[in-house]
Amino acid sequence: MTPEGPALIWCPFPDAATASAAAAALLDERLIACANILPAMLSLFEWDGEREQASEAGVLFKTDGALLERAIARLAEEHPYDEPAILAWRCDAASPGTAAWLAGLTR
Repeated sequence: MTPEGPALIWCPFPDAATASAAAAALLDERLIACANILPAMLSLFEWDGEREQASEAGVLFKTDGALLERAIARLAEEHPYDEPAILAWRCDAASPGTAAWLAGLTR
């Protein structure tokens, strides 16, 4: 697989333990190189026509663009929500060392 450059995935989880378990699965499968878990995040949102509020843990996953679709699909399988909010994008710029570290996932 040819590296495509750094990519990021953002996803909220119900708690840090659940986020950590999903991150461990993606790390074990070499779909990501790192997951930054931000605990105790307050989320305000609309769901099924109702205004909601929840305490969640946010996670920023770091990967290579060549693995992005596979990582998103696997994350959806690991996630406990019926419809997890998974947002991903390819990065326009990164330090050379970071790009090389993430490209190492594709080897």
